[in-house]
Amino acid sequence: MEMLGLLKIRVQRGINLPLKDTFHSDPYVVVTMGEQRVKTSCKKNNCNPVWDDELTLALKYPNVPIVLAVYDKDTFSKDDKIGEAEIDIKPYLEAMEMSYDQDLQDGVKIGRVQPDRNNCLAKESCIICENGKIIQDMVLMLQNVECGEVEVQIEVIPKMLSDD
Repeated sequence: MEMLGLLKIRVQRGINLPLKDTFHSDPYVVVTMGEQRVKTSCKKNNCNPVWDDELTLALKYPNVPIVLAVYDKDTFSKDDKIGEAEIDIKPYLEAMEMSYDQDLQDGVKIGRVQPDRNNCLAKESCIICENGKIIQDMVLMLQNVECGEVEVQIEVIPKMLSDD
């Protein structure tokens, strides 16, 4: 299948991540989509890390889940999985498609996504136009763990723009 564009995921920060070692965690994030896998830097001794790392994936199949997994780096054993969350980009893609022919002003909200059983959102997520780009900020609740959230921002660069 032909590439639809590039998916940029800015992994901004972790919030209240659980301790995985006795006194601390050394968290990093792995984002997978199908066969693609990218990861952030590791932040030592931090349960509220600020990564601000931008990761890029080729967007080929919009229905393939995007999984964000947080790990604790260990020196002498296998890294511990802290938790994971899925990113649902379908609302973003729908909003992006609806806004193609419109001349949008900065700050215009194109769409809103409410937290529900079908997504990992901790709170409402808005899709907005910012500096001529369509972005979505999300706070994702980590699943399969007692606490922890990860703040991310997504942006799709459509193929027609990414070909330049």
